[in-house]
Amino acid sequence: QVQLVESGGGLVQAGGSLRLSCAASGIIFSINTMGWYRQAPGRQRELVAAITSGGTTNYAASVKGRFTISRVNAKNTVYLQMNSLKPEDTAVYYCNADPTGLGRRVYWGQGTQVTVSS
Repeated sequence: QVQLVESGGGLVQAGGSLRLSCAASGIIFSINTMGWYRQAPGRQRELVAAITSGGTTNYAASVKGRFTISRVNAKNTVYLQMNSLKPEDTAVYYCNADPTGLGRRVYWGQGTQVTVSS
């Protein structure tokens, strides 16, 4: 019913930038919360950033000040601008959508690889 497609991952040198994009399809009503998670080898999946339909944002402490999340509600699309990238940012990044904002039914993208070299 709902499909999330991520794009924009790749290989970048430390200090560089990448912009991730995620588009949701198959949704009739507004999505309350969209966000980005990441998972590195040997580590658990963690929240990177999230944004509500009203524009309220939340960031992991490790990325605050470097990453910016934004969305276009009419297109059910969320973006993650990543600046000043560090090797420890290397991970598979997953898009997440929560239509209700209550965790009743959540959707995930397939993930996009971000690799930051030193």
